Amino acid sequence: MGNTPPNPIGIFDSGVGGLTVTRAVMERLPAERIVYFGDTARVPYGVKSPETVSRYAAEIVRFLLGKDVKLLIVACNTMAAVALPTITALSSVPVLEVIDAGARSALAATVTGRIGIIATPSTVQSGAYKAAIARRGGDASRTISRACPLFVPLAEEGFLDHPATRLIAREYLAPVLAEGPDTLILGCTHYPLLRPLLQDEAGPSVTLVDSATAVAADTHRILAEAGLLADAHHPPHHDFYVTDAPDRLRGIGELFLGRPLPDVHLVSLGC
Repeated sequence: MGNTPPNPIGIFDSGVGGLTVTRAVMERLPAERIVYFGDTARVPYGVKSPETVSRYAAEIVRFLLGKDVKLLIVACNTMAAVALPTITALSSVPVLEVIDAGARSALAATVTGRIGIIATPSTVQSGAYKAAIARRGGDASRTISRACPLFVPLAEEGFLDHPATRLIAREYLAPVLAEGPDTLILGCTHYPLLRPLLQDEAGPSVTLVDSATAVAADTHRILAEAGLLADAHHPPHHDFYVTDAPDRLRGIGELFLGRPLPDVHLVSLGC
């Protein structure tokens, strides 16, 4: 597995949510080839045990390393929260993840230091965002966290502005907004699809933050420093892998990416 500029970037998620990160990387690094993996047969990860998530993550990392990727992006907040040690131990290439990027963006955006965090149950229980905020000099005691497990299936179903989604969002956000945050971290890569609805419910005084743009910037910096940026004169070919329902990814993937998905391959992992 030699690391050379033409090698692809590997991006992976529990389902299709990581396509929001993929889109940001494509926009920042249009010459880079991307191999995307979505574990659509086993989504959602946010309600599974850390041991199970780590096992799934290890299977995906081995698969992507077999595609000779030059860098890995963990585009799943749950995997970043509970499986990062497993991922980095297995990886022979640099690993980026969404939680530190999201925390950094939130600290740059907040004026009051009062930050809300909405994420999957596993991510909230891990305390990963609070820890990342504290590492970067923020006051983790001023954060307010809320698990929102229904947002992932709603986003996957394309219920982005459905009345049921709005009612659920109002219920989830009420205790967070009651604490008066000026910034809200969308702590799952599916959640940016719900951004217009969530902004409506949060109100104009709350800044919504996700990590996709920050991760894309970090990707550019790391590849440039390592001399691994792809040749801009060669248009890239992207590959997308899923563990279930490739036709469904093609449909909803266009919504996430803003462009058609050229190739979606079905693969099996695990036993």
